[in-house]
Amino acid sequence: MTATKQVEHGPAVRPGPGQPLSAWLSYLESIHHRPIELGLDRIREVAERMGLLQPNCLTIIVGGTNGKGSTCAMLEAVYLAAGYRVGLSTSPHLIDFNERARVNGEIASDAALIAHFERVEQARGTTPLTYFEFSTLAILSLFSESSLDVMILEVGLGGRLDAVNILDADCSIITSIDVDHVDWLGSDREAIGFEKAHIYRPGRPAICADPMPPQSLLDYAHQIGADLWRFGHDYNYAGDRQQWNYGGRHNRRNALAYPALRGANQLLNASGALAVVEALSDRLPVPQQAVRLGLLKVELPGRFQILPGQPTVILDVAHNPHAAAVLADNLGNMGFYPYTHAVFGMLDDKDIAQVIEKMKGVIDHWHCATLDVPRGASAQVLRQKLEAAGVVNGKESSLATHENVAEAYLAATEQAADGDRIIVFGSFHTVAGVLVHLRNRKVAAS
Repeated sequence: MTATKQVEHGPAVRPGPGQPLSAWLSYLESIHHRPIELGLDRIREVAERMGLLQPNCLTIIVGGTNGKGSTCAMLEAVYLAAGYRVGLSTSPHLIDFNERARVNGEIASDAALIAHFERVEQARGTTPLTYFEFSTLAILSLFSESSLDVMILEVGLGGRLDAVNILDADCSIITSIDVDHVDWLGSDREAIGFEKAHIYRPGRPAICADPMPPQSLLDYAHQIGADLWRFGHDYNYAGDRQQWNYGGRHNRRNALAYPALRGANQLLNASGALAVVEALSDRLPVPQQAVRLGLLKVELPGRFQILPGQPTVILDVAHNPHAAAVLADNLGNMGFYPYTHAVFGMLDDKDIAQVIEKMKGVIDHWHCATLDVPRGASAQVLRQKLEAAGVVNGKESSLATHENVAEAYLAATEQAADGDRIIVFGSFHTVAGVLVHLRNRKVAAS
């Protein structure tokens, strides 16, 4: 979930007719005194006025610390390949807000979003809504008029008090549980697991893809009588170098090609997605060919995304220790590169020291970038954390600071030889900075 700026100026002015989407997004950032205010009462009240609490299609909610985006993308791709009409809501976006809402595989247009922002604004009256709450209602409103068979909703933060949890999902999945957002969710896996488990519902499929879930999650699922599907107990996967197999409670899918998303952790995400598909198969049957085709075609920018050309450039939004450990493993499995260069930018409320600890063994040259966003850490702070972790300038390693991501990326490409690799990581904002830079360069060259 992307936090918005705390606004200190006077009352916001509602965008008038003909105003662009950017005006609405600025308005959303200004109408609530806090960027994040967890709780469901306000958003549920407005959703009830709008008739959004009883969706006219199946609903899947996807929560977890890491792996949510990949799991959402796989579910969307598989259901689209099976011929269903699918709505997908994710957050945060990388470049354009519109990425947060997809209808039948297509990113929502400015006009469609503005129409539903206007509908939310009319319905809310004097009820205050945060940026995320307001945009979630607009996307749910868009989905309600799109004749969908299924909608897939990614949790923004936690689960229990997240905006999407106003709906009673037909199936919920928690991808992984690790320490992140400690100011909001708690400082250990037990506290965080309890918060995330609240997307589960009594008597409905509750998928847990974390191989070692905290006891708090298991206890909550048992307490409410959820139909808990645990990885390694109710479903599993096995594979070799050519193909892999999924095995569930009643369903096996053999001889599957590896997902188009790269990284060793993607089989865990794919098997969780297929557990959702199996759990809902009586209402949304999916043939084997649709699973194969969907997994082959799935795309998700910024998740171990490898750009074409030399040197090799990898984009990964890893921004917490758990994701950094997975990224380090994936980099280790890539084969030999003389040197690895990092474009590194993070938010200051993340566990920067532990992310560095997971990654320092696979990076030779560090290009630290200041993120010019709310909560963005300065390049100098990142450098100090790296030095404290024992990373120094030397014959085979280096540390540099840069004013922004684009500058850091240019410096990394100048330093790297064709046989080297560059990893861009630490935040959605870091990856977005490089993607925007590359897009602008392409436009300028055309």
